[in-house]
Amino acid sequence: MARIVLVGLPGVGKSTLARALADAWDCAMIDTDDVVAINVGVPVAQYLREHGEAVFRERELDALREALSADAVVATGAGVVVTSAARELLTKEPTYWLDSDDETLLERVSDGERPLLGEDHGQGIAILRLQREAWYRSSARRQVDSSGTIDDVVRRIQKEVGSVTP
Repeated sequence: MARIVLVGLPGVGKSTLARALADAWDCAMIDTDDVVAINVGVPVAQYLREHGEAVFRERELDALREALSADAVVATGAGVVVTSAARELLTKEPTYWLDSDDETLLERVSDGERPLLGEDHGQGIAILRLQREAWYRSSARRQVDSSGTIDDVVRRIQKEVGSVTP
């Protein structure tokens, strides 16, 4: 069982915060996007472009199952919640929904390759929020504000995790 699972929109800091939490707790960190990339042999963005979202979501679900079997901090891909089987798995884990305002997210994703955000990343973030917010909420134990410094957010998460019995 995972120590904690982080979900949220692109740019909330799932991977960065998972690394920081794993360091703080002296445990492993697994990013499901990295697991997918290793399993398929190409970067996630390339695989998504070449095979489409439906096929990618199947690989992502396999990666999530693999990651959840480890004693680790797990960072998920932003769209993991679109798959009902993934949401079912997430509800059984200590899952936390990281969130920030759209302006902060846009600033954080401005330089990255984000195929599902389209040409206009701001509009893409707004659309993804509308599509996924209810799924994040239903899959997670709590919502945690991920704006601010990494240290600030790590403290917020540790406080939340400490206040909930996994």
